[in-house]
Amino acid sequence: MNYTPINEYRYLWFYQHKDMPVPEDDLVQIKPLSSARASEIWALNISTDSLDASALAKDDWASKADTWLEKGFWQGAWDSDAEALPEVLAEFIQWEGNSIVYFCYAGEHIVETTWDVFRRHWKNFLFLDDGPLLIGKKRKEAVQFQQNGSFAVGKRP
Repeated sequence: MNYTPINEYRYLWFYQHKDMPVPEDDLVQIKPLSSARASEIWALNISTDSLDASALAKDDWASKADTWLEKGFWQGAWDSDAEALPEVLAEFIQWEGNSIVYFCYAGEHIVETTWDVFRRHWKNFLFLDDGPLLIGKKRKEAVQFQQNGSFAVGKRP
């Protein structure tokens, strides 16, 4: 099985938070990957040496300074009532709405959804913010979020 049923997902509360619940029609499009499938996606797209997004190996693309093209801050937008993505991020990622994206918290913890769903509910994904990476399936653009409220946008190999 590639997915963990959403009702069994230990972080389901991210999407059911009383202040920003995700509507059911979007919730069904948020698919936590099984540990085995997450490990495969991680090894293919992020790292074969490290399972931790905040402690990647020096040879991993996300650890290289030249990967990251621009930085921005997400915390202010997250704290506001506005739902829009931070401007730098919204301008950098120009994917079609139905593009498959992976929000990669760690080697065994990845959530799959579409760009449209992520864009509408990005705040819910950031309840864990210790270095997660947003990547698109068959896309080069990437984003890494940090606990200090910053993010970096860049291109992966």
